[in-house]
Amino acid sequence: MGKQVNNLAKKTPTHTYFKRCLSLLFFISCLNSYAQNSNFNEGTKYTLAEITVSGNTTFSEQTIITYSGLRKGKEITIPGEDIGNAIKKLWNSKLFSDIEVYVTKIEGDVAHLQIKLSDLPQLNELKINGVKKGKHEGIIKDNKLRKGTKVTENLITTTKNFLTKKYKKEGFLNTKVHINTVEVKDSIETARVNMVLNIDKGEKVKIKDITFNGNDVLSDKQLRKSMKGTKQIKRIRLLKRSKFIDSTYQADLGHVIDTYKENGYRDARILADSIIYNNDKTISLVIDVKEGEPYTFGKINFIGNTVYTNDQLSRLLRIREGDTYNGILLQERIADNSKPDAQDITNQYQNNGYLFSSINPVEVSADNNIIDIEVRISEGKPAYFNTVSVVGNDKTNDHVIYRELRTRPGQLYSKANVVRTVRELGQLGFFDAQEISPNFNNPNPVEGTIDMEYSVKETGSSQIELQGGYGGGGFIGTLGLSFNNFSIKNIFKKEAYKPIPMGDGQKLALRLQASRFYQTYSFSFSEPWLGGKRPVQFSTSLSHTKQFLFDFNTGNADKSKSFNITGITFGLAKRLQVPDDYFTLSQAISYQRYDLNNYNTGLFTFGDGFSNNLSYTFGLSRNNTSVDPIFPTGGSNFSFSTKFSLPYSLFNGVDYEELSEDYDEALERRSNASSTADRDYIAANNEIAEIDQKRYNWLEFYKVKFSGEWYTQITKNLVLRPKIEFGFLGAYNNARGVIPFERFYLGGDGLGNFSLDGREVVQLRGYPNQSLTHLDESTGQASQDGSSIYNKFSLELRYPITLKASAKIYALGFLEGGASSDSFRDFNPFNINRSAGLGIRIFMPAFGLLGIDFGHGFDPLPGQTVKNGWETHFIIGQQF
Repeated sequence: MGKQVNNLAKKTPTHTYFKRCLSLLFFISCLNSYAQNSNFNEGTKYTLAEITVSGNTTFSEQTIITYSGLRKGKEITIPGEDIGNAIKKLWNSKLFSDIEVYVTKIEGDVAHLQIKLSDLPQLNELKINGVKKGKHEGIIKDNKLRKGTKVTENLITTTKNFLTKKYKKEGFLNTKVHINTVEVKDSIETARVNMVLNIDKGEKVKIKDITFNGNDVLSDKQLRKSMKGTKQIKRIRLLKRSKFIDSTYQADLGHVIDTYKENGYRDARILADSIIYNNDKTISLVIDVKEGEPYTFGKINFIGNTVYTNDQLSRLLRIREGDTYNGILLQERIADNSKPDAQDITNQYQNNGYLFSSINPVEVSADNNIIDIEVRISEGKPAYFNTVSVVGNDKTNDHVIYRELRTRPGQLYSKANVVRTVRELGQLGFFDAQEISPNFNNPNPVEGTIDMEYSVKETGSSQIELQGGYGGGGFIGTLGLSFNNFSIKNIFKKEAYKPIPMGDGQKLALRLQASRFYQTYSFSFSEPWLGGKRPVQFSTSLSHTKQFLFDFNTGNADKSKSFNITGITFGLAKRLQVPDDYFTLSQAISYQRYDLNNYNTGLFTFGDGFSNNLSYTFGLSRNNTSVDPIFPTGGSNFSFSTKFSLPYSLFNGVDYEELSEDYDEALERRSNASSTADRDYIAANNEIAEIDQKRYNWLEFYKVKFSGEWYTQITKNLVLRPKIEFGFLGAYNNARGVIPFERFYLGGDGLGNFSLDGREVVQLRGYPNQSLTHLDESTGQASQDGSSIYNKFSLELRYPITLKASAKIYALGFLEGGASSDSFRDFNPFNINRSAGLGIRIFMPAFGLLGIDFGHGFDPLPGQTVKNGWETHFIIGQQF
């Protein structure tokens, strides 16, 4: 019966242990009595007769007997393991407490048993004190504290330990957790308890100072800097916290040792570390180190390499004999796990088919603190892709995905091609870029084959824009539909509408905006693989805008005075192979017709007439940004474009020198007129309009633009994005002048609302929209005509809040500045308007990119003397 004693001691709560010992003594005395009166001998076999159950339980007698494994007619040994095993089975069910087994009667070789037990109490009500109500559900879920849960000492202990560790990890070093249970007494027979969970997190503990002992080579400052997440209190620090987190602290102790290793001290170690609690409720960290002696690299030999020569591998390793020993750097040059496209030896092998290669640096000698290294290489057999498949694409057709794959069956394995494939699938915008996973299946080093499977998760690729608001003297309604994974070939198939034909990777957008004063209609379509064999994108767009003049007498639109713009564009963009296949060459032909009907606003010098804009655009871009197009973490994006018209002044027979002289004379007559009602003023004004009609009948211009941006991951969650922009609008014939269309308007949120004249609105936050054009000397204010040249610099620091497929959210801080002018002669690219601020971006697949920025302009607007101050900008559908 010794097993029963052990089970009781191990499985019962402390507060009932002594009670059970008394029961056990009584049980033993009973056995002695039976032994004296019934010839009860140790190890005697008996057949079980009646088995009874007693105690406080809601389970049936048959259920408990079944749980125990005992049954009537079974032959058992008393004393022996049978009864001990029965008790263990009942404990393992986690349903009972106070389990006892008695021999109630023995008649010859027949034994009668009684099982006495009580049900574990169930949790009735739970009250949590000390944390916000919003956190209660998480605590209940993490600790399985639902109503009806069996309450055991183990449950109470694990709950207390879990919460204590949880809050200490969050910086609440003095967390205390108390759990009380109270038995519920009512008419229900089931044992139940109410639980009160008291959590006292206390205040987060901050680190007052961090000091090191035993460091002579590296200063305290250098070692503190190596601790990435454990920082002492410093008022000017914004990004790093000074709260103590034990898990982070333990990792930072390893970073201290890594810093020593990077400086040649390979034997450095932490001797001891201690926490001192200060009276001001802060702590001080004291860390004792032993630096050891410095080491240098000796000879580095490569063993087992046949594919690459020693010289080739040495150039990749970039470590020479006599260099300060740096084990961290050595490992990065062998295999840098932080960068999938790093220039290291492992990638050199894996990018050329040697998937099964292994490269291990081994220290073979450390005499006189000089470490000789052998880089032992097992090249293995070149690997080839056996099968390549994609799973998870429920909407996107297979051919749209497979044409982007850089890995093909029978092709030599290349890690670079796998990484590039993941990037290309992410850039499509049809899948959650964070969930794309390359899976290696069935690797066969003997045969040299590997099966490749790309797992993707579809995300919403269509967007809807439905807006209504009051502005410009009336209600403005906007309806926009953008289908980014459209299938035009199925547009007449009724069964394909789920809810729209999708899956072929085409883009189709429709937009309608209307108010009392204007109407805008636009349609665009693009096919990324024209013909299906080459990545040649075909695009076309068609738009029409009608603007009515405001009637100041009635307050309504005067539909007899209108300005109409109709435009059409066709474009081709081809992915190049040289210099590399990140380059894209694009070309487009566009035509716009500007038609003015009694539309005299001052926006143009003529109110009746038309202008034609036939232009050709040539662009060259390179985009190798990393996987997620919404939140890139690496790479760059450059674009250069030039847009120009035909040089009509060379062959249309118009003398623009004479026309310019007539224009100046008319301006002078108009300025000399006594009033706007003067006959000379009217005649001069009409002459100016006629001259401008001749000058701008067919628009003659050239426009050059450049932009470049870089993405650098400073830490795991911080991305720095600098960007530069430049634009210039010029004229072939100076006598004809720069056209009043196609100009640049700097300032504001960058949204191109009411861009009726082909203008380009350039974002510069912290200033009102389109407010930073050049100074109009006649008015002393910013010109309403836009600028012919601009430049802009910006710097953004981005931090992701969540990058889930349902909503990608990131916060940002920015610095930016820009300048613009109406002539190259007066342009100073460094005399800029500066701003800084904060913002947030939210990308939801159904609505696109939304955001808000708070920008502070540090400089005055043109013609003013006081800095602009704060501006709020709402961002819709843009990516900066």
